[in-house]
Amino acid sequence: MPCSLHYPLTMHLHNPYTDLPAANSLPAPASAAAPGTPAQQAFADAVARVEGLRQRLRELKAAQTEARRRYWQQVGPAAETVVQARQELFSPLEEALLLDYFSRLEQQQITALLLGNARTLQDRFGEDAAEMLRKYAPRRSAADADEDEQQAPETAGPPPAAATGQAPHEQAAEAARARRKTKQQRTEEAAAQAARTQEQALLANTKTLYRQLARAHHPDLSRDESTHGQRTQLMQRITEAYEANDLYTLLQLLAETAPPDQTNDTLLARYTQALQQQQTELKQQIQALQYGENGLGATTGKKREQEIRQLKRHLKAEAEYLAQVLRLLQEPAGLRQLLRELATEGHDTV
Repeated sequence: MPCSLHYPLTMHLHNPYTDLPAANSLPAPASAAAPGTPAQQAFADAVARVEGLRQRLRELKAAQTEARRRYWQQVGPAAETVVQARQELFSPLEEALLLDYFSRLEQQQITALLLGNARTLQDRFGEDAAEMLRKYAPRRSAADADEDEQQAPETAGPPPAAATGQAPHEQAAEAARARRKTKQQRTEEAAAQAARTQEQALLANTKTLYRQLARAHHPDLSRDESTHGQRTQLMQRITEAYEANDLYTLLQLLAETAPPDQTNDTLLARYTQALQQQQTELKQQIQALQYGENGLGATTGKKREQEIRQLKRHLKAEAEYLAQVLRLLQEPAGLRQLLRELATEGHDTV
């Protein structure tokens, strides 16, 4: 039986009691006496700013998760019904992936359904869907990315005329369009490649940095028994950071412990540049959390009560819609019908 399986439920309400203030300023602790050279000062400042941003991001995530839970508690059982209905979709969708009934394209659509449902539970309702996201999110190794990069120049041009059936003048026009496209994207691709090269070089320096810190702080290399326990704890932190490939923590330990006369200004400048790039990425994550589509409401009084009533009506309709979806998922033919209708409407999830 044909059915319309898309129900718009986009509501971006704002709540002044649970919203968080914008990060207009971040703590940047300054030492009483500035260390050594300008490169050492810049490095220490960059470490402090990154740590401030990381702490701000942790606090923001925790506070927004708690605020989201409190917000949905105000809505009451209607939200719980939707959460339960969405959780019930996982099992039949995962079972469908084990069947030989569906094509590869349909399996990709089913995976998109699983991911979209998990993100909805996590982003809208504050539910923990990390396991599903880890299980079905696309994975791509660095080796695969490098292989794609190496193969890209070979596949960038148009295919031979014999393979496409194009006349020579049509093939020439296609090649010209490809050249124009490559020229327009050249600057962007070069910048992306430079960023990847820099990241790989810095990750390669993790071992160098680990060795530098180990030589300076390994307890077996010191004859001072009074500092043996402190050195053992510090060496444990250094080893854990190295095993986790955590370059930032190693850099932080370097800033905290390395004597000024044992640091190389050129190397510190490279590390400082990496930390500045990390600052930019952290600020983007903070802005996405503060001003993204998952914000909570900003109204009070009667208007807020009206919004809550309206939201309850939307949630009731969503629960009915999800119950209909769950019925379709009980049979492979029903799931195939759902996939077709979602594709027709331009959606990849419910």
